[in-house]
Amino acid sequence: MAEMIVALDVQSRLEAVDRVNAIGDAVGFYKIGLELFTAEGPDVVWAVKDLGKKVFLDLKLHDIPRTVERAVRSAGRLGVDLLTIHSVGGNAMIRAAADAAAEFGESAPKVLAVTVLTSLDEMDLRDVGILGRTPADQVRAAAFLSVASGADGLVCSPREVGMLSKSLRKGTLFVTPGVRPAGAALGDQKRVATPADAVRDGATHLVVGRPILAAPDPAAAAQAILAEISAN
Repeated sequence: MAEMIVALDVQSRLEAVDRVNAIGDAVGFYKIGLELFTAEGPDVVWAVKDLGKKVFLDLKLHDIPRTVERAVRSAGRLGVDLLTIHSVGGNAMIRAAADAAAEFGESAPKVLAVTVLTSLDEMDLRDVGILGRTPADQVRAAAFLSVASGADGLVCSPREVGMLSKSLRKGTLFVTPGVRPAGAALGDQKRVATPADAVRDGATHLVVGRPILAAPDPAAAAQAILAEISAN
């Protein structure tokens, strides 16, 4: 069954701990992104780990291979379970990240390559110079490069996960943001799907933020989404 990750899109360690406690035992995996990590640093990772939860550190690393290698090594020492890099860093950078993660053996963090941000559409790609490709085309090219270069999995829109899960090697992780229960507001996501759709198409992990964090009862909202996931 696919695993749900709740995005801790909050501004402080105290808020993060409060939200994790409010959700309780329903969820065991949390995403710490750039805003929260920049505000609190490693302390927020340790705080969530101390609550017995797994951590997805979503910093989307993109730099020269040596710098990314060292950053991945630092993340591994924090005990994170998943971390992200940008696929546009290229083969050498992705390989350096994978090799650094592998140094941690059985406790190695899984390296996920970001293909195309779910906030981008074809017009956005044209604006940054990627011409003649739809988001799906760009996702496919980035996905094959990343997995061939050693990435454990991908962060991709639920709209593309079906295509990729049929094409890439068995065991590849497919982490899908942009997941919204039926009837939920889209926020800043442009390529979205319901939890049931994403799981049916091959997602191994679903990232959900606002529909849980903004709910009057976050634990109940999480349980409802988990029920939808388990029904598929």
